[in-house]
Amino acid sequence: MALEMKVPSPGESISEVEIAEWLVQDGDYVEKDQPIAEVDSDKATLELPAEASGIITLQAEEGDVVEVGQVVCLIDTEAAAPSPSEGGEQKGSSKASEGGKPEPAVAKQEEKSLPPSEGLREETYATGTPSPAAKKILDEKNIPASDVSGTGRDGRITKEDAVKAQPKPSMGTPGTGSRGESRKKLSMLRRKVAERLVSAKNETAMLTTFNEVDMKPIFDLRAQYKEEFKEKHGVSLGFMSFFTLAVVRALKEFPAVNSMIDGREMISYDFMDISIAVSGPKGLMVPVIRNAENLSFRGVEAEVKRLAIRARDGQITVDEMTGGTFTISNGGVFGSMLSTPIINPPQSGILGMHNIVERPIAVDGQVVIRPIMYVALSYDHRIIDGRESVGFLVEVKKALENPTELLMHNDIRRALEL
Repeated sequence: MALEMKVPSPGESISEVEIAEWLVQDGDYVEKDQPIAEVDSDKATLELPAEASGIITLQAEEGDVVEVGQVVCLIDTEAAAPSPSEGGEQKGSSKASEGGKPEPAVAKQEEKSLPPSEGLREETYATGTPSPAAKKILDEKNIPASDVSGTGRDGRITKEDAVKAQPKPSMGTPGTGSRGESRKKLSMLRRKVAERLVSAKNETAMLTTFNEVDMKPIFDLRAQYKEEFKEKHGVSLGFMSFFTLAVVRALKEFPAVNSMIDGREMISYDFMDISIAVSGPKGLMVPVIRNAENLSFRGVEAEVKRLAIRARDGQITVDEMTGGTFTISNGGVFGSMLSTPIINPPQSGILGMHNIVERPIAVDGQVVIRPIMYVALSYDHRIIDGRESVGFLVEVKKALENPTELLMHNDIRRALEL
């Protein structure tokens, strides 16, 4: 009995996925629940487990975009699992057949009996070769087929590829060094990220306001309590818990920053689901810390660690990246001094953290050296005014520069649960 395996729905609003990689080969024996493929949706990369044990027959190729519910492979559930001895016998019988009746001759005879159209079609539509319709369009545009990346089966150039193709920009007079290039198809996740970023720039009235934070108070707290904190809770006392709790406090003061536009209406939330931008193997991912307003320093650090590990290992789910009312992005881990982060739609605000550098600043009329971080708030000016955006960032700055009073209520050990 052949079991048809269909693409399951990764989540709401997702209608298609891309076969990123087959983890098995056609004709392999697979066990039930064994991962057989990785599929890219517009939000995450997910593993596709086998629904039964048996011999698998692939019905789609890597790079194919398939709809949710489409059959991607067949599993012969009546096939027995091969034993190691069977593999040896098969090899032996294969060699015996080579020494017996000439099977290659039979193969040649069958090859000759193929209709001429079969051989021509294979040759005409080879990888990187345009179809007749595509070739005509490319000739009219004076675009070489080698400059077009085919999206058809086996990399064939389709008519649609030719219609979308643009002339390759001139690179000037060639020099004497190497001038090679390579092409790589963008994953569905990367394409969706690109679409969302462009959409955010085009469809929001995005502005950015900046400030600077003296990180010395946090440095002092971490230096004094980080070892005890890690020993007690099994997680590090990082910067993310301070920033998350500072954001939660500021969102309570300025609820418009914790709002979204829906048509002609503004939706405000009484909870704070904080999205955190992390770098994963497939690109930028934004998992969500749910109800951050209910979490302590330990709770935030534990959740950040859990989500970061799942994103790094490619185990993050669509549900864990869905929603979010505000985003925190830390470009400082890559050395960024200052940036204008792009809003994560449909959210209306995103806080950008940056690297910490010792800089001279004035304190009580004296020039001192302090660890300074520049912070940036990008916001949708359609619903967030300057007073709210600047006031929000000032409240974040206040909380970070006076964490003992504003985030720990003057009880450090209780706040850190020590």
